[in-house]
Amino acid sequence: MRIIIAGITYIPQPNGQAVFMGNLAEGLARLGHTVRVIYDSPETHGFLRMRNGVQVQGVPSINLTSFIDNPMAHISVLPQREIKQAMQEVKPDIVHIQDHYPVSQVALWEARRRGIKVIGSNHFMPENVAKFVPWLAFFKPVFMWIAWRWMLGAFRKVDAATAQSVAAARLLQAQGFHVPVTTISCGIDLKRFHPDPNIDRRAYLQKYGLDPDKKIFIFVGRVDLEKRLDVLLHAMQRVQRADVQLAIAGRGQNLDEFKKMSTSLNLGEKAHFTGYIPAEDLPGLLNSADVFVMPSEAELLSIATLEALSCARPVLLADAVALPEWVKPGVNGYLFKPGNPLDAARQIERLAAEAPRWPEMGQASLEIARGHSLEAVVRKFEALYQSVLATQQVSPRRAKISHAVKPQ
Repeated sequence: MRIIIAGITYIPQPNGQAVFMGNLAEGLARLGHTVRVIYDSPETHGFLRMRNGVQVQGVPSINLTSFIDNPMAHISVLPQREIKQAMQEVKPDIVHIQDHYPVSQVALWEARRRGIKVIGSNHFMPENVAKFVPWLAFFKPVFMWIAWRWMLGAFRKVDAATAQSVAAARLLQAQGFHVPVTTISCGIDLKRFHPDPNIDRRAYLQKYGLDPDKKIFIFVGRVDLEKRLDVLLHAMQRVQRADVQLAIAGRGQNLDEFKKMSTSLNLGEKAHFTGYIPAEDLPGLLNSADVFVMPSEAELLSIATLEALSCARPVLLADAVALPEWVKPGVNGYLFKPGNPLDAARQIERLAAEAPRWPEMGQASLEIARGHSLEAVVRKFEALYQSVLATQQVSPRRAKISHAVKPQ
């Protein structure tokens, strides 16, 4: 097949949509398909280059970082010429959009004009956008309504849609989305993220300033407000055990703010910020930590949690959106009430007290992760493309909601 994948971001940009698009595009290329990714160039100027068998096209964009508090804020305003040219060059059998921003919108329009089938994968929640524009808080309900209408206006024109979790599929349907939705997770590279008994735990932890003699509860991800790290820091203030250390691994626009919060709470080394973790060190660090924690309340999947499960870590997650799908309470970890530091502290102490059970809890996490191998996910998208291509065109107005199936 000849495939165009369109979206606003792409690897190596550090966000879940970019990682998913990269994994999918490169996986499809390895299966022998011709793949072009088209996205908003972070370099502002346009380009076309090969990356791991994928044609990667950056569309000229405008830098919006002066107006939006996000270092990745680039958007193309008039990408019609570049999209039309790409359609003529690739002659795609199918187009796969990842969002509803201009590049994806134009790719959708051009595909429709040419009679080309379109798949849509949603990575959007209005909450993830609002945080970058603080003044939106003054009229949040209006913004949420407009944001959803904008997104649905595009996705109602696709032939089929996917969501990365059952919760994400239900969220779409709750907004009145009537195109069939298939639930397919973003997948995980199990060859890269896996239990490694040969890891030198002490060396890894010391490398990042962590205490190997303590029980390490680790968060990995962007250090941004939406991740609700304030909940973890306030929870650690309430944790009475002296043998627990919170590791916050990553970088982000609110790093300094959270460091100041940690200082104001007098946490000292109860909370340690490791800074950026190079990709080659991440599996080793996850294998060296004891429990993975994710306090975010706006996760449609959480690739970071899936990586931790793949390394056989017990997990402590906020009971919000898709995160409960990763936890069997008491089996591979626990949930805590979202935004509630007191409950998070209780669960941290509970897990710390259950340290002898961590190996069996980790095995249960690994069993969950094994159903999300990247190879299987790419094959599922390949099968979905073929299925859509084999069907006659269906008007979105007449399409029925399909029952979301659990990720496999």
